This record gives sequence, structure tokens and C-alpha cells, in this order.
Amino acid sequence: MVRILRIAVVSVALASSASVITASATPPLESLAVTASSLGQKALDDPAAYGFVASLATEIGQRLAGTEAHKRAVAWAEAKLKGTGFDNVHSEPFTLPAWIRGAESAEIVGPVPQHLAITALGGSVATGAGGIEAEIALFRTYAELLAAPPGSLNGKIAVVTQRMVRAQDGSGYGAANPIRRAGPSEAAKRGAVAYLLRSLGTDSHRLPHTGALNYDDGAPRIPAAALAIPDAEQLERLAALGPVRVRLVLTPVVADNAPSWNVVGEVKGAERPDEIILIGGHLDSWDLGTGATDDGAGVAIAFGAARLIAGLPQRPSRTIRVVLFGAEEMDFSGAAYAKAHEGEAGKIVMAGEADFGARTVYSVQLPPGAAGSDFGHMLGRVIAPLGANVDRRPPLFGGEDVRGLQQAGVPVVSLRQDGLDYFDTHHTADDTLDKIDPKELNQAVAVWSATTYLTAASDVDFRSLAASAK
Repeated sequence: MVRILRIAVVSVALASSASVITASATPPLESLAVTASSLGQKALDDPAAYGFVASLATEIGQRLAGTEAHKRAVAWAEAKLKGTGFDNVHSEPFTLPAWIRGAESAEIVGPVPQHLAITALGGSVATGAGGIEAEIALFRTYAELLAAPPGSLNGKIAVVTQRMVRAQDGSGYGAANPIRRAGPSEAAKRGAVAYLLRSLGTDSHRLPHTGALNYDDGAPRIPAAALAIPDAEQLERLAALGPVRVRLVLTPVVADNAPSWNVVGEVKGAERPDEIILIGGHLDSWDLGTGATDDGAGVAIAFGAARLIAGLPQRPSRTIRVVLFGAEEMDFSGAAYAKAHEGEAGKIVMAGEADFGARTVYSVQLPPGAAGSDFGHMLGRVIAPLGANVDRRPPLFGGEDVRGLQQAGVPVVSLRQDGLDYFDTHHTADDTLDKIDPKELNQAVAVWSATTYLTAASDVDFRSLAASAK
């Protein structure tokens, strides 16, 4: 756990000689930084964010997009934002093909019959009630599967057991993600009738990790599921001894044009309300656990930061918009939001999504050119007492739900959280409230509060900074 240094606001080094990048009508960065630092310190003892995620995980629980549970979560979120005093609270509808998990099971038929712990991948087609029984073709790496020639897997169940690397920044997940996303179609191109992969996780529990797949239109759609990590290793050992037959049953269904919503609330800006700082997380979750860390913590962080800023005696110049995205896990809400707001992209000063659990923030990545600016230097001084720093590298990615905005030219920010153990429970039945440390969650809220406020209260132009940095 990162130690959080509690230092009086007056101890933040705010050099009087620092140059000002704001217009004359905007308070100098030095005075804005005092307020930002105060917000950060206040967040460390504020119970609101933990209360928000505790209520969501307890009173709603799992909230897979397109289900009645998700609809309840939307009504719950609207009530929370309205009850807290946010402005312009509303829900923006869109539709999606809602994938609903059915019965799922797998077993080794031979040489030694035994149960396998599996879970269907989101979007997987069904096996049919009778299931699929076939010999497995096991590949210890994804590259080995890709090297297999067409037709070499005819009638077999392809199994990939490549391990995911544990990393603080989550880069191991990004590297392994194609195994889940593209693996089913690659196996199908080679003749496989079903696909199993070692869960994309860093634990050793017998709890499989779900997650979405992406079928290639040029390949047959075959059933696909994730194996719990011990079960993937069991198959490796058995396959080394000889042929292995597996029976797989998956019975998901898809409801076309199911409703979902992005929930929005704002802290209206005092002087330039048309300029928007967009922060958020995703309200939906997978259906195995209660969605506490993915992404109840993220929506709680955004809520907690905006709530603290709304409570200031004087609101910042720009509007802070909180968006609780409705269908991130199945890849629909970000695109829906970007399409609905495509005419507004030029007014969005910055966008960022909290979607990496409930641990502490250790660094902030600002848009290109900003880290070395007066704004970046001042932010670094503000968040240093909180245990975070400004990274000199700009973000490649601001979050799945702001990807569409980023592609439309909106500058994005990335607040990097400690994810060393995030993928122990990610997308599993073990994603529950007990995994959240309120003090670590509060530190994340503190850094988000300071960063969001300083951006909203100043008139820093990230687009201009990026242009000048080229």
C-alpha cells in the first residue's frame, strides 16, 4: 500500500514566480492549486465514494447490460446523483444485443473423467443443449495456435493455456487480450468446433475469468469459454500423457435491441459552462460477482471527486460532467456516447475514465505537451503529498468508454492505479466489496479531485499545448 503523506495545504510549494497560462479573468494557478490541494486532503477522509460503491454492490449487485438488474442500477444511479445535488441528471438511451449467460459446464470425459471449472465468454454462441464432445488440441502459447495450418483442428476443441503476466500497470492483460478476443475465430478458421483458454488472470483460484470476445465475420462462430487457471494446468498435464476428450455445454441467449443507458450528472461551470471536463466509469458489470472493483470503484471515484468539487463555496469555471457508462463490458456504451455527442467533441476540454479497480493512483498522464507546462508542474506539486506524480509520457488511452471521444480529437487523461493484484479477481465471482480498501479508494478520489478541479478551474488548452509540442 502506498503511504499517503498528510501534509497541510500550506506546505504545498506554490512558487510565486510561476508563470500563468490562464487568461486574466481566471485566477492564477497558484490560488487554484491551493483549492485543489485542499480538495485532495479532504478526500482522504471523505466516506462518500466508499458509501457509493458499497450501496451499488449491495443493493444492486451484478448488473450485466441489457438485464433487469442493469435497469435497476440506472434508476439507482439517477437517484444518487439527484440526491447529491448534481445538475442536469438524466439517462441517455441506446440499444444493444444483450448477451445473457445460461447454463455452463465442462468435464473431462477421458482418460480420467473429472469436472472442469469454466465460464462462457461474453458474446459466445451456444453449444446446444446436448453440448459438444471432442478431443482437445492444446497449445501452450497463442502463437502456436496461430501457426497451426487450416484444417488441422477439424472436429477438435482448441485449448490455449498461455499465462498472463502480472504487472502494476496492467500491461500483461493488454498483451494477452487477443487470446480471448480473437482466439475463438482463429481456432474456427483452423477447423475447431469449440474454444477454451486459460483465464486472463493472475490468481491461482478455481474461479474462471469471463470477458468479451469478438467474432470475425470471416470465420464460423464457435462456442468459447475460459478455464479456471488450475483447470488449464490440469489439462496441460493430462495432454502431456495422451489424448484428452472434453464435453462442453454452454446455453447463452441474445436479446436483440435490448435497452441500456448512460447516466449523466453535471457540476455546472460558473463562467464557461459550455466547456466540459468529462470524467466517469462504467455502471455495468459482469454477472459472476457484484461488480465492486470493476467498475463500482470507478463510478464511485468519479462521483466522489465531482461531489467534493460541487461542495466548494465557488464552483470552477468549466462544467464537470460525470458519465456512468452503461455497457462497457460488451463494448457498446462508449461508441453510443461518442455518436450522440459528436457535435460536442470540440467543447470537451478533457476526458478520462476510472476503470482499473480501487487501489491508489501513483501517476497522472496528461495530454501531449501538458506535463512540461506550468499546469503540469503545478499539478505535480499538488498531488505529490498524495503519493502520486505527473508522468512525462502522454497517455495512449483514456479508458474504453472515452475511446470514441479520443478518436474525435478530445484530449484524454489517464490516472494510473496500482493494478498488481487487480487481475486476481477481475471478471470473476470474487469481484466483491471486501476487495476494496476504503483508504486506498479515497486516495484515488483525492488525485482525481485535484486533477479534475485544476483542469476545470483553469483555462488550460490541451489542444494548443499538444500542437505546440509537435
